Amino acid sequence: MVLAVLSLAAAATAQKDQDEPTAIVNFLILKDDNGKPVRNAAVIMHPVNSRGKQGRGGLELKTDLEGKSSYDGIPYGKLRVQVLAQGFQTYGEDFEVNRPKMQFTIKLKRPQGQYSIYDDHAKDSNAPAKQESPPEKKSDKPN
Repeated sequence: MVLAVLSLAAAATAQKDQDEPTAIVNFLILKDDNGKPVRNAAVIMHPVNSRGKQGRGGLELKTDLEGKSSYDGIPYGKLRVQVLAQGFQTYGEDFEVNRPKMQFTIKLKRPQGQYSIYDDHAKDSNAPAKQESPPEKKSDKPN
């Protein structure tokens, strides 16, 4: 009896998977500064549930010489996409897959310099003016 229920549940799950619509997703990965394609970038996709949690499993694609990659069979719903490429900032965003064919163009930025409180920012026009410390008061009391 238990075996029959389990096999029925498995069949229902398989049927549900076959009935769910899927999409072809196409990615074009470009350099933000000049619009040239980024080759060999990793495009990582994960399903996202209704609570915003990333699902188990996932898929990794690599871009070709023209910065393109595609996959046929992505189920409709929220899809978390991360793009990693050497020499660029990691990109991440959630997309809603809701059409049979979807195109995503992603522009990768170069890493930005880090701000340090130890650097001299006097040359920076947006930096706040340096404050002088107040002069020490001399006390009339003997030590």
